[in-house]
Amino acid sequence: MSTERTKVQVRPGVEDDLVSLTALYNHYIRETAFTFDTEIFTPEERRPWLLSHPEDGPHRLMVAVTPDSQEILGYATSSPFRAKPAYATSVETTVYVAPGAGRRGVGSLLYEALFEALSGEDLHRAYAGIALPNEASARLHERFGFRHVGTYREVGHKFGRYWDVAWYEKALP
Repeated sequence: MSTERTKVQVRPGVEDDLVSLTALYNHYIRETAFTFDTEIFTPEERRPWLLSHPEDGPHRLMVAVTPDSQEILGYATSSPFRAKPAYATSVETTVYVAPGAGRRGVGSLLYEALFEALSGEDLHRAYAGIALPNEASARLHERFGFRHVGTYREVGHKFGRYWDVAWYEKALP
């Protein structure tokens, strides 16, 4: 999937992406409360996460890259919602866009590709947790049919303060 407007290609993530994906995620750990991880990862520590998102099945990793250099502009995942078996038809989705790559439609391209890839899977619901405030993420999720179902107040503690997390839900076909 690509578009001339944004000059972005979306494809499944592969092992060669591990260093760049780790660096991108580490940016969000160091600079934002959008993830509640607090310690940065080495690529080797992040490898099990990458390997838990194969090219098929309900748990996917899609990356947005520049067509020429294959520079990673962002990624989206669908991951297990909870570990217990009865949750198997639910996934938690997330999108991370590289600094400087925002407002180019990268998040939308990633979610389009992710939900297209998931369309043939035995899934019933997708969920997304958004650390607040994050209006851009809330708008993205609402554009893709997610609806706000509740907010956990002061559920995470990072950077010396407490953060709320809004939870969004989307029915899958």
